[in-house]
Amino acid sequence: MKKCIAVLAGDGIGPEIMKEGRKVLDAIAKRFNHTFEYKEALVGGCAYEKYGHPLPDETRKICDSSDAVYFGAVGGPKWENLPAELTPERGALLPLRAIYGLFANLRPAVIFGPLAEAASLKSERLKGGLDILIVRELTGGIYFGKNKVKTLTLKEEAVQGDYAVDYMIYSVPEIQRITKVACDAAMKRNKKLTSVDKANVLDSSKLWRKVVVDYVQKNYPQIQLNHMYVDNAAMQVATNPGQFDVIVTENMFGDILSDLASAITGSIGMLPSASLSETGFGLFEPIHGSAPDIAGQGKANPLAQILSGAMMLKYAFGLSKESNTIEQAIMAVLEDGYRTGDIASVNTPKDKILSTSGMGDRVVEYIQKLKF
Repeated sequence: MKKCIAVLAGDGIGPEIMKEGRKVLDAIAKRFNHTFEYKEALVGGCAYEKYGHPLPDETRKICDSSDAVYFGAVGGPKWENLPAELTPERGALLPLRAIYGLFANLRPAVIFGPLAEAASLKSERLKGGLDILIVRELTGGIYFGKNKVKTLTLKEEAVQGDYAVDYMIYSVPEIQRITKVACDAAMKRNKKLTSVDKANVLDSSKLWRKVVVDYVQKNYPQIQLNHMYVDNAAMQVATNPGQFDVIVTENMFGDILSDLASAITGSIGMLPSASLSETGFGLFEPIHGSAPDIAGQGKANPLAQILSGAMMLKYAFGLSKESNTIEQAIMAVLEDGYRTGDIASVNTPKDKILSTSGMGDRVVEYIQKLKF
């Protein structure tokens, strides 16, 4: 298989971890006889410095001509005081989601067995481990309300005098398509789906719940569906996460719950994400930030970036065996006691604590020697 990948490393630690992600993809390509062509482009603060915009036309053209986008991290204090539309996050990430219709955000929150001691919860609350998939609607809701209200002749999102206005808007088709993604995922797991809303207060959530119920009953009767208000869901994720399999929710609630779930795993440096369109085109990125305070020091954990590459292989290219190989290699590395600083414990031997590049090298080594 030959695929073209847009590589947007971004700011801070982005280039360092991206180097390791590509290194692992190259090892997979060699072992399974694939060809991955990389097209590099600037995004975020570094793009603003060169082009005056965090998502320049040159970057968009490269993304347009690629089969998937492999994304690092953007942002940093240097660009925090720019106008909102020019900040790395709002000026690059949100437009990318809108331009390519990346409506479905998949965020797995998984505790790898060897890292169980690093989890933030007591062991008795994590019996059976932790393996939650949060499916977050990514292009609707309050984050995108400004664009939608214009077509409804409502007031634009604005700050006027002493008040501010934001609009949370969802349509039936938007809710149906994200529900389908969540149901398809649940059918491949334990057939359990939790829909999170605030239907006791918000009209948009009342519609959300009705559409989810109707869609699941009609199309996926095998799935066990339950509902939670978002405040209760946050409490349950923090105290009894093992009850969840797949969670589906709207944009802002998903943003909050996925970060909460990631904190439970012990290190945000371990968690990938995928943002998918209806055609299968996607953007794949670690959920952590650009960590400018450790950039260039070889301290960053590249495993979330590497696992994001594994998600790209699975969801964008349909290469499940190759994706599983990366996951197996990472598990083997961790079982043999290797760690980056963020996941090391006081008992980790010094010779087992690896740099960013050292961890990438170790994963490649295990990919090369895994037997099938």
